[in-house]
Amino acid sequence: MTSAPRAARLAQEMKNFETNSPWGITCVPKTEDNLDVLKVTLLGPKGSPYENGKFQLIITIPDNYPFEPPLLKFDTPIYHPNIDKGGRICMDMLKMPPKGAWLPTITLETLLISLQTLLVNPNPDDPLMLDIANVYKFNIEQYLENARKYTEKYADRI
Repeated sequence: MTSAPRAARLAQEMKNFETNSPWGITCVPKTEDNLDVLKVTLLGPKGSPYENGKFQLIITIPDNYPFEPPLLKFDTPIYHPNIDKGGRICMDMLKMPPKGAWLPTITLETLLISLQTLLVNPNPDDPLMLDIANVYKFNIEQYLENARKYTEKYADRI
């Protein structure tokens, strides 16, 4: 059941994406008139090994949004220490306190911009993929090369 405040908040956030979307981010309902599941296209940040890649994500909005965080998941495979092979993302803003940093004031736009930042600045000390985190920590050039190759292979090119 969708609450009126949740519906109003989501409608406003979708309107903001339509009128003033941040660089490299599009977010639309997966199906018309259903804001429970959103489809995101995220361009790889400039200057990162993900540059020129176009990544698809799915956002599932919980019934208690914005009082609990949405579920973000990469549909496009990506080589990153904080994103696993299933597309799950390890990011504090996606977790409820006390372990996480989710606040009801965080918008989808803020989350997606933070995700772009995470692509540029991985957190190898809180990895989902320990092997990739170790490559990042101990052989950054190899990490950058692997991430570029993965991006070329799996992410649509812009």
